[in-house]
Amino acid sequence: MSNQTMQVAEEVGGLNFDLGKEKEFLRQNVRTLVEREVPREYARELDEKEEFPHKVWKALAENGYLGIPIAEEYGGVSGDIVDMVIVTEELARRSGSIGLTFFMSSCFGAKTLQFAGSEMLKRKYLPLLAEGKLMFSFSLTEPDGGTDVLGAMKTRAVEKDDHWVINGQKVWTTSANVADYLVVVARSKEDVVKKADGISVFLVKSDTPGIRLRKLDKVGIRATQSFEVFYDNVKVPKDHLIGEKDRGFYQTLKMLNNERILTAALCLGEAQAAFEDALQYAKERRAFGKPIGQFQAIQHKISWMRTKVELARLITYKAAWLQSLGRDCAVEANMAKLVAANFACEVTDAGMQVFGGYGYSREYDMQRYWRDCRLHKVGPVSDEMVLNFIGERMGLPRSY
Repeated sequence: MSNQTMQVAEEVGGLNFDLGKEKEFLRQNVRTLVEREVPREYARELDEKEEFPHKVWKALAENGYLGIPIAEEYGGVSGDIVDMVIVTEELARRSGSIGLTFFMSSCFGAKTLQFAGSEMLKRKYLPLLAEGKLMFSFSLTEPDGGTDVLGAMKTRAVEKDDHWVINGQKVWTTSANVADYLVVVARSKEDVVKKADGISVFLVKSDTPGIRLRKLDKVGIRATQSFEVFYDNVKVPKDHLIGEKDRGFYQTLKMLNNERILTAALCLGEAQAAFEDALQYAKERRAFGKPIGQFQAIQHKISWMRTKVELARLITYKAAWLQSLGRDCAVEANMAKLVAANFACEVTDAGMQVFGGYGYSREYDMQRYWRDCRLHKVGPVSDEMVLNFIGERMGLPRSY
C-alpha cells in the first residue's frame, strides 16, 4: 500500500478494504495451485464419478494450506479465519466439492480439537491433520432432525469402565467414506433441564467395529459424498471424549461462526465462477450477428451477477475480519451465510439463463455451479433458522 493510500485510510478512521500483500499472495498461490491441480476437465470428472479429490488434498497438505487453522505449536502455521476464507473461496471457484474438503478439515477437524480437545488429543492429531495424513468428518445430523437436532437426537453414549459405547444413527455425514475419524455428537445424559445439556462429543476411529455407512445420492457437491452412519455398540476410549462431558453442545457453538463464514466463502467461490463463465460466454456467443453481451437484457443480468458477488464478498470478509480480531461476529457470520447462499443461487440461475440451452448441458460447468450452491440455503443451517437467529439478536421473541 502506498504512503498516500495509507494516509487516506487513516483520515477515514482506518477503514481499508485492502487485504494486504500477504493475504493477496496467499490468494494468488491458491489460485495457481487450483489451475495446476484442478483443470476444468478434472473437476467435471470428480463430479460425474463422485470421486474424492485425493490429489488435491495431497497438494493442499504439501503446500501447507491444511495447517492454516492449526497453531504453530501443533505443526500448523497459525493462520486466521480470513486466510481460511481465501482458501475456501479459491477452491470453490473451481469446485464446491473441493472447497468443502478444506472446509471440513479446517472447521470440523482442526478447530474442533483446538477449541475443546485435551492436550493429548491436540498433540496426537493436530500435526497429522496439518500434514494431510488424517481426515475428520462431522457426524451430527439425525434422520428426525437437522435444525432441531437437540430435540430429535436419539444417538446415545453410555459410559462403561474404560470406554464409552455409542448407539444410534446419523445422516449427512460428509466424507465419512474417506475419514479416518468421525466427530460424533451424542446424548450422554437423559435427565436434563435444557435440551442443550447432557450432550457430549467424541472422536471415533472410522473403522471401529459396529460402524456402517450408507451412501446418499445427492444432486450436487457430489465429489464429497455424504452418508448415513449407523453406530451399533461402538466402543470409544474414554480419552477420546472431546472437551467436557455433558457440555458438548456448548463447545460446538464455538465452531458455528467459523462454519457460517466458511459456508459463505463456499457460496462466494461458486458465484464468482458462475459470473466469470457467464461474462466470457456473453463475449463469445453470437446471435443475430452480434455477441449476446451486446444485448441489454444480457448486460443487465451480468451486471447484477457481479454486483451480487461483490455484496456477498463484503459481508463475508467483514464477518471474517471481525472474528480475526476476536470481536463478536455472530450476527454478521449468519448474515454472510444468508446473503452469500441466496445470491449464489440467484447468480448461478442467471448464469443458466445467459447460457440458454447450453447451460443445461453437462458439457459446461454452469449447471454444476447451479446444482452445488443450492445446498447452502438448507445446510449446514437453513435460511429460516438464520433469520430466526438474527431476529432474536435484535430483541424479538423467540419464534421456535
